[in-house]
Amino acid sequence: MAREQRCMTIAPTISMPDFILLPFMQRALIAGVVLAFILPFLGVFVTLRKMSFFSDGIAHASLAGIALGIISGLNPMNMALIVGVFFGISVYVLERKTNVASDSVIGVIFTTGLALGVILLSFQQGYQPELISFLFGSILAVGSSDLYLIVAFSFFISLFLVRYLRDLTNITIDRDNAWLQGIPVAALELIFYIVLSMAIVLGVKLLGIILISALLITPAATAKLVSPSFKRFVAISIILGEISVVSGLALSYYFDLPSGAVIILVNSLLFIFALGITLFPKKAAV
Repeated sequence: MAREQRCMTIAPTISMPDFILLPFMQRALIAGVVLAFILPFLGVFVTLRKMSFFSDGIAHASLAGIALGIISGLNPMNMALIVGVFFGISVYVLERKTNVASDSVIGVIFTTGLALGVILLSFQQGYQPELISFLFGSILAVGSSDLYLIVAFSFFISLFLVRYLRDLTNITIDRDNAWLQGIPVAALELIFYIVLSMAIVLGVKLLGIILISALLITPAATAKLVSPSFKRFVAISIILGEISVVSGLALSYYFDLPSGAVIILVNSLLFIFALGITLFPKKAAV
């Protein structure tokens, strides 16, 4: 957080062309653009499958991994990825092996990871600036190692989504019919839970535990209002995600505002605009 503030204090002395050349802004833009592709893409399926609570659950549960990384001296992002994937698999297994409702399972995972993270952090004395950045996001403080990790994992997640787009769509629309078509439903759903957990944890570094679900859900929810077909639903979700990240970064930089919060507010404004487009014709008709 402190690093982000230090970086932003030099904004008034730098012109528009030069601001793109700043190393910290380049890393932020690359990381933001990459995640603005995979998160809204995944958000399409999350929205259709009514899994919005899953994203909040995994994001908050990843605090256990972040805390474990901080107190052990290991990379918090790596540990959060491991813990996030573990909790994602746990949700998948418990949903299918027990008669407990899905939201109840996620609620248990949510609170377990959060409580474990709080207990682990209680063993670490003093102020933890890195923890604050994970809670609220610090996109301008993305380091080179974080960027490599985000780009590498996002590349493989993108390959999975593009390769199995049709199968994932069929599973989402009609799971039983997809199974009858010979699609490996259980395997693809498990992988989907894993890559979704990974994408959420990767986004935590940029937008924080508290705000990350907004970049996953809001672009898809906005696109759903104005999309006449599934292909456009996916495309518009991704475009809206990219617009929100790039414009949010620029606005936060020039107005000296928290980057993650501005990105999410841009998302929200786009949603309100799309909502207005869909509602006004109905009012006019009345």
